Amino acid sequence: MKVLVAGGAGFIGSTVASACLDEGIEPVILDSLCTGRVEFTRERAFYCGDIADAALLDRIFTEHPDIAAVVHAAALIVVPESVSEPLRYYRENVAKSLDFLEHVLRNGVTRYVFSSSAAIYRVGADFSVDENSPIEPVSPYARTKAMMESVLADTARATPLRALSLRYFNPIGADPLLRTGLQVVRPTHALGRLIDAWNGGGEFSITGTDWPTRDGSGIRDYVHVWDLARAHVQALRRFDEILPPGGERAVEAVNLGSGDGITVRELVAAFAATVGPVRSREAPPRPGDGPGSFTRSTRSRLLLDWKPEYSVVDGIRHAVQWCRIRDELLGSGGHEHELLG
Repeated sequence: MKVLVAGGAGFIGSTVASACLDEGIEPVILDSLCTGRVEFTRERAFYCGDIADAALLDRIFTEHPDIAAVVHAAALIVVPESVSEPLRYYRENVAKSLDFLEHVLRNGVTRYVFSSSAAIYRVGADFSVDENSPIEPVSPYARTKAMMESVLADTARATPLRALSLRYFNPIGADPLLRTGLQVVRPTHALGRLIDAWNGGGEFSITGTDWPTRDGSGIRDYVHVWDLARAHVQALRRFDEILPPGGERAVEAVNLGSGDGITVRELVAAFAATVGPVRSREAPPRPGDGPGSFTRSTRSRLLLDWKPEYSVVDGIRHAVQWCRIRDELLGSGGHEHELLG
């Protein structure tokens, strides 16, 4: 099988591509390198460009007529940035995705795996959600994901498109073989900021300490990026079983999380026990933040035959190992912002 991975030079997209290669699936990478790294595309078919570039997409499908599916993992993901730059997020995550989807369909590919987010849910009293929980995104970033899921559902009703939305919770870690990892200089997620504080002797800010959780800090469902990558392989392998051509359903959503709710304070404690202590301070929540959630769903096991294999401690350990070699592999420079891919 050959698959087009849009955003395949970024953190998650490159890890998905590695997992595909390990399982005999050939990835074709499309990435603009606005935050992705060309180093993550070595020994892989790679096209540098925008997902909205019609001529480039036509070239890719002409040169790879056996592409059987698309993984759409290209998106901006920084929640506070989406609040301050909403037009940029709607342009990159929605407008360009519409063009990309149109070009994919025009080239005859109807299997579509979409990188979505658990941030689209309205959180219940116990902070757990499943795929039937109400959709109520609270940030422009999350709204772009909910919008694209609606676009995919409407398009599937009118065309042969079949779309599987994988709703990520909170990715951590790195490829256990350290082929790829988080490439940005200033990560915005909690574990990245913890590592930065530990490396530099600074303070880690616990942003939001008055949430109605057991210790006041936000609750998260941390899932190892390699487990996420394995889930994509399962999604590709089982795609026609989950969404058969001509079947009653043409869209499906699956939560990808560990099922464990861990607070930010608990993550700090786990980091201290695994790596070493980090000084922390309390800070107000960031724009667009919410209390967080964790999955209670079993759909990933039923449909994908998937469950996480790595723990939070594994994610911490792999992320720290990657951080130690990142500059050697990628140079001391890097991108300021994060993309999902």
